[in-house]
Amino acid sequence: MYPREYFDMVFAAFMLLMSMSLSAAFLPIFARELDRSGLLVGLVSSAWFMSRIFTEIPSGVIADRFGRYKLMVSGLALSTLGAFLCSIANMIYVLILGRALWGFGTALFFMTSSALLFDLFKSSKRGRALGTYQGIEFIGSFLGAPLGGYMATILDYRQVFFISTVLILCSFIIVLLSKSIKQKDVKNVDVSPLSSFKECLPSLKRWNLTTVYINSFSRMLVMAGIAGTVFPLYLNLQLGIDVDLIGLIVSMRTVGVIVATITSGYLSDRIGRKPMIILGFLLQSCSLYAYTLIYTFDSFLALGLLEGFSRGTILTSLLVLLSEVSPPKYRGGAIGMYRTFMDLGGFTGPILFMITYDWLGAHPTFIIAVVALLLNAMLIAFIREQKRLE
Repeated sequence: MYPREYFDMVFAAFMLLMSMSLSAAFLPIFARELDRSGLLVGLVSSAWFMSRIFTEIPSGVIADRFGRYKLMVSGLALSTLGAFLCSIANMIYVLILGRALWGFGTALFFMTSSALLFDLFKSSKRGRALGTYQGIEFIGSFLGAPLGGYMATILDYRQVFFISTVLILCSFIIVLLSKSIKQKDVKNVDVSPLSSFKECLPSLKRWNLTTVYINSFSRMLVMAGIAGTVFPLYLNLQLGIDVDLIGLIVSMRTVGVIVATITSGYLSDRIGRKPMIILGFLLQSCSLYAYTLIYTFDSFLALGLLEGFSRGTILTSLLVLLSEVSPPKYRGGAIGMYRTFMDLGGFTGPILFMITYDWLGAHPTFIIAVVALLLNAMLIAFIREQKRLE
């Protein structure tokens, strides 16, 4: 039986993910209409992570010391402001600023809600709790992507962003008024910021943590660079697939994520985190390579489902693995470090892969991503898993 605060966080996350995914099908296309520079189009996606690179770790340390609730509320307020700026953007720099604020606020919410969730559940049940949480989150993403693609065909792109603003405002109100989240907020008053930072730093002495951080970076490098930026442009500009159909492909990918987050959480509790993560990387590598071999909408739908499943498998198991290889009282700092590496990948990926796409074309760009994922799978094999507590 899940506690009340769990459901408050789930519903807020559901609305937040839906708001984020409304623009998934057209964001790089809208950015290209504002400015045709490949670098600036890449920055629109990268801005989501740019502002978070230097703030995730301090935020995690603050969450360890002073609690999760205030940072969750602050994050949703910043996300609301960022989405509103996107809704009034008439030049690409305003769009970049709005995406930066939106991404930073979203990071604060998901970092602190994840830390609180790990505080609520023992490790033997953590995979299922996180998997269910993320599965419901991504139902919002599943609904948002095709809905946003459809709305973009009958509304201005900016109007779709305004609808996103309203959805995030609903999440803000839910968390702000949640008494149960306030009551279960965790504060470790004996944790100093310096010790929390030191215990979470990557190093060869902390190989397990370091490997998880590297995987977080590479996973987001490929997801933001390929799936979030190059892939929609490839479908639209080279294959002539319309924006509303791209939204359906993105949505089908999200179906795969939903199925994987729910099932892989349970399986990772039973058979371990490493096998699930390695399986996810292998499946994603095959999916990305196969994208270069197909040309029909139906084929992309089917393959999107498989790629989404692989991404969901990695997402749940990797984050639960982090919770088990990090010291419990420094968990907020570890999640902050994990998300910093994720943000670095998200910032670098769109720029790197857009430059590669403009220079070499789509197929070599996808192959580079495949190699990066296979290297991740090899690294995970060397992690030592810890015994899960009942």
